[in-house]
Amino acid sequence: MRAMVGLRKTVVASLCAAMAVSLGACGSSSADSAVSKLPDPTYKVSADTPAWKSDKSKDNTLTWYVNADWWNKSFGKDLITAQIKKDLHLNINFVTGDDTKLNTYFASGKLPDVITTFDSTSKVSQTASQWAYPLQELADKYDPYFNKVAKKDTLNWYKLKDGKTYGYPSYSNTAADYKSGMIHPTSAFIIRKDVLKSIGNQDFSTPAGFEAGMKAIKEKFPDLIPFGFNDFSGGNSSLETTVQDMLGVPITGKGNSYYDRDLDSDYIKWLDTFRKVHADGNISDDSFADDADTFKEKVSSGKYATMMMDNFVSQGTQLQTFASQHPDEQYVAVNGIMSTEGRKPTLSQSGLSGWSISYITKQSKNAAKAIQTFEYLLSDYGQMLTNFGIEGKTYTKNADGTVSWTAEADKIRLNDPDKWQTDYRMGEFVLFGHDRYKALNKASFVDAITQMQKWGQSYLTPEFQIENIQPDTGSSEARALTAIQTNWSTTMVSLIRADSESGFQSILAKYRQFQKSNSIDAINKIRDQKIKANVERLKD
Repeated sequence: MRAMVGLRKTVVASLCAAMAVSLGACGSSSADSAVSKLPDPTYKVSADTPAWKSDKSKDNTLTWYVNADWWNKSFGKDLITAQIKKDLHLNINFVTGDDTKLNTYFASGKLPDVITTFDSTSKVSQTASQWAYPLQELADKYDPYFNKVAKKDTLNWYKLKDGKTYGYPSYSNTAADYKSGMIHPTSAFIIRKDVLKSIGNQDFSTPAGFEAGMKAIKEKFPDLIPFGFNDFSGGNSSLETTVQDMLGVPITGKGNSYYDRDLDSDYIKWLDTFRKVHADGNISDDSFADDADTFKEKVSSGKYATMMMDNFVSQGTQLQTFASQHPDEQYVAVNGIMSTEGRKPTLSQSGLSGWSISYITKQSKNAAKAIQTFEYLLSDYGQMLTNFGIEGKTYTKNADGTVSWTAEADKIRLNDPDKWQTDYRMGEFVLFGHDRYKALNKASFVDAITQMQKWGQSYLTPEFQIENIQPDTGSSEARALTAIQTNWSTTMVSLIRADSESGFQSILAKYRQFQKSNSIDAINKIRDQKIKANVERLKD
């Protein structure tokens, strides 16, 4: 789910200002009294039975705001949400918008029943105790079964200063998830099979071998781009964090202090290697300017001989297109771009923070049905429904615990994608989604990436300690960090395109000085504090 994390929005400064004056109108600061004043449930409450099965009330409605314009607001018209509507006796009126609309809600003091945001570090999330109900207390009153399906580690991670949890995320991976084999890495150094076969025994894992391999590719395949990487539209391509993970660059320093991975000596050595490869003409300057669509076109046509690929799942369609048309040339993962210091790759996935975060507001007109909905969507039943539909109709269970599409469903999936999306909405209702369920169906991923997933599985490593350690939004340190990160984006490209070793070192020295001139020590002090706080939370 790492790609979805990239969609996360940051709440603008105006929202922070509005909230400072308006949160008082959104609800009492006393969470205990807020829950205790709610009406008692009209059904029998049991820790062993989901409350939605006991609650016989009809015609329930929730207004659910999702802070994303792209969210599909339709409800009850497709197979999956129609079943949700039937099971819960519930209609959901989805409202979507951006930070401006969220700002308006809080400024007015009138909140919907449920709010979903995409930034756990925002002012909205950090002040949730003022406007949202604590989930465990709400569950104790209306649906104790929630505490069985919600993950303890995730609940602990989302505790605020008062020790209570107000929001629950989608795609939150715990340490147990990382060990389960049910989530997969999404990054690898990949090469076309025909290229690998033709260039002989090349070692792409060392700087010298990498340079030699690229020269061999250029000689044998002059029409191909020897080395490619993800486009820069979503960040620093796959040449920053992805390469650092491949090199096993530490995520923290001594005593759980912040470690600047961008200036790691092993990583710098590889950036200098990329400089030499570029100087040899084996990295195209177009790669630094290509947009997402251009990159996808080059992947689907096999234009790159090798790639440092981040999130190959999101490029699955393109990789499969090329593999289907050229089965003897499809891309495979091999050992490449590895540590010169003997470290193993530490490939990451999304962490405990997950992606979207959903809250039940203190102005909810039906808090009981809201917490039932959270529990329903988090449960195995809800997850199987939102991922695979209805057993017997769209999927069947296999003896080994996996699932398969029924013949009818698979025919529609393969031949009528529009119907699959509008009438079935499979795998789209993801506000409480989790990747581990995808692993139950081999057809969840295209064949072209299966080998890549297997190659990196043993290297999957969480990075919980460094989640959400940036300075608080709106602070002077946050603004300074933004300037540093923007500078690094251009610096990294300039390093690779430098015309000499001395030029490389000069550019690097200027960046170091830019950091110093933009409060890097103060920023790192905040990072140190937040890392230590994360470490403490992980002990709970």
